[in-house]
Amino acid sequence: MYVRRHLATLIALSGLTACTAVASNANLPDPAYDAPKTSAHTTETAVLAGGCFWGMQAVFEHVRGVKHVWAGYSGGNADTAHYDDVSEGNTGHAESIKVQFDPAVISYGQLLKVYFAVAHDPTELNRQGPDAGTQYRSEIFYASPQQQKIAQSYIAQLDTAKVFDSSIVTLVQPLTMFYPAESYHQDYARIHPDNMYIVINDAPKVTRLKQLFPALYQPEETIVEVQL
Repeated sequence: MYVRRHLATLIALSGLTACTAVASNANLPDPAYDAPKTSAHTTETAVLAGGCFWGMQAVFEHVRGVKHVWAGYSGGNADTAHYDDVSEGNTGHAESIKVQFDPAVISYGQLLKVYFAVAHDPTELNRQGPDAGTQYRSEIFYASPQQQKIAQSYIAQLDTAKVFDSSIVTLVQPLTMFYPAESYHQDYARIHPDNMYIVINDAPKVTRLKQLFPALYQPEETIVEVQL
């Protein structure tokens, strides 16, 4: 089941780790176009893909204003939305996360700032660090025209500013369905902190979040366990 992760760990130990381009670009600007924070506390949803969903989930669970994060699959059909199928790389799915957040606390644009600055390397095409395949692509699945505009505007802004050494390859596509991953994938990084894949590839992202965005960081004890 985890052969692919074990192989990725060996590759990572050889020196290839995730977010190599992000490491030299700590100071991302705020989105020039963003949704204003709401006055009332409500719930909105963002669906993002950027490599292994273990690390993506771990990062966004620690973002203040985020209520719940699920690991799952987006971009393909229901009948192949299973780990063994998706891992073959030909189902059309991307390993992704569904983020429920309070727009009175954090805006969609600020979530994207974390996504680009901390959660993954948006310049890697169909891979993240040691993981290769279309299922590890960088993709934003927008749930509304406003989310689409915010995402496309921010990518253009970052590319124009040459924040990264290479162009951003992140896709922006409409959200059709999000399929929660199997229960053993949920909260994997928090449940298995000593797993070498987590230690090498994912734990540093959470540390980086705390360092770069201390005002956005929420500690471990505030995280609500995923319910399927």
